[in-house]
Amino acid sequence: MTPQAPPQDGPGQGRNLYVVIGAVLIAMLLASLDNLILGTAMPGIVSDLGGLGHLSWVVTAYTLATAVSTPVWGKLGDMYGRKGAFLTAIVIFLTGSALAGMSQDMTQLIGFRAIQGLGAGGLMVGALAIISSLVPPRDQGRYQGMISGVMGLAMIAGPLVGGAITDHLGWRWCFYVNLPLGLLALFMISTVLHLPKQRSQARIDYLGVALLATTISSVVLVTTWGGAEYAWTSGVIIGLGALAVAAGVAFVVAERRAAEPVLPLKLFRNANFTVVTVIGFLLGFAMFGAMTYLPLFQQAVQGSSATNAGLLGMPLFLAMVAVNMVAGPVISRTGRYKAFIVTGGALLTTGLALLATMDTATSRLTTGAFMALVGAGIGCLMQTTLLVSLHSVERADLGVGSSTATLARTIGGSVGVSIVGALFAGRVRDIMAERGYAAATEGSAQLDAAGLRTLPAGVRDAYRHAVAGGVHQGFLVATGVGVLAFALAWLVRQVPLDKEAARDGEGADAAEHART
Repeated sequence: MTPQAPPQDGPGQGRNLYVVIGAVLIAMLLASLDNLILGTAMPGIVSDLGGLGHLSWVVTAYTLATAVSTPVWGKLGDMYGRKGAFLTAIVIFLTGSALAGMSQDMTQLIGFRAIQGLGAGGLMVGALAIISSLVPPRDQGRYQGMISGVMGLAMIAGPLVGGAITDHLGWRWCFYVNLPLGLLALFMISTVLHLPKQRSQARIDYLGVALLATTISSVVLVTTWGGAEYAWTSGVIIGLGALAVAAGVAFVVAERRAAEPVLPLKLFRNANFTVVTVIGFLLGFAMFGAMTYLPLFQQAVQGSSATNAGLLGMPLFLAMVAVNMVAGPVISRTGRYKAFIVTGGALLTTGLALLATMDTATSRLTTGAFMALVGAGIGCLMQTTLLVSLHSVERADLGVGSSTATLARTIGGSVGVSIVGALFAGRVRDIMAERGYAAATEGSAQLDAAGLRTLPAGVRDAYRHAVAGGVHQGFLVATGVGVLAFALAWLVRQVPLDKEAARDGEGADAAEHART
């Protein structure tokens, strides 16, 4: 369904709004696509630059920088203007992309990926805040299908595009491909979106930024390193966990005293904001934690190639987009959203529970049907909870509201991948040991297609059962998380959505300029 522009008062109005939204959707695509494209290029990077032992930092540096900078970008946009913050984030992201493409060794690549991640932290946050400034809450549902479509496109096309670029142009073009799209978005935003200049008189909450960055960094490193680089009981992991708790407590104390806190605690006085933020965390946990291991199940158990496993994920993504294309207009027409959040929790939980029943005899068609249910649940929840989150904060706090929602989902995904990964690996090793083949997975619980082909038939059969058991364990945990999200969905209060944008501050001026 074609989204409708806000009410028009005269000829030609509304056209610039579509240009602006097109530009921010391009930025969202860049933020969503980057890691997915790069995944298939990793072997080529190692072959060219070496440094296999540091390869994980190519992803970790980007993820860490993105997570740490996300709340800061939201606050900067609220204090100094969303357009300027968004354009700056695009420039930093493109600079990091260009430098990463020119890297001569692994150390340079890791450093430039961190720069890229700093910019990426502001892309999604800035895009959501700008859309929320331009479009009244009642009409924002119309654009959910577009946002969901961008994310679905990134998930489906990322690995395929990354493979094609690596095969025909080389891994460096996985970074260079960002430049033309980013420059187009930069040009469109800078020329069409006219916002009044603003500057807050308050000082930046440097202590809050430092403490929040320390807390987030510690959590991300614990979930990234725990059970992989270091044992969960190691001094490094325990120390990072203690640092996260201490920094988190200090952050809360500091924010209570700050004149302009980087994350205003008053936001959590709104019950809807708190509930949907927690639901976003749980959604990230279930979505990334469980779905990370589906391609491995499809390859090791169902015999799919790596490329086909990516394509077999389409039922989930298509269902997600299709549901959003329906939910968005319905929410815009009725102003009611709670039913979609409750339904989304039910669909997500049901789909995850069915995926937990898979074994070595499960067909690809059955798996696809279960994945479609999960995708429909994600489609109901993802953008709807974000809409409620932004509707629950004041216009001046849209940036912080969007960054908090994004950060909750990011941290949830990081924790989910870590916990589900640890359970998966433990279950695989237990089953392999029970069958007398513990040595086959001594180095890693994940074997690629090439590794599987080198195993004797008996070991391959044991590994198929082990992966099925590991995935079962992971989806059981994800189902429990889904049940909790479903229960919380009932606590969301149905609050009427505004039919008009607020006529004060930057949001009002932004809407007027964008529509003319």
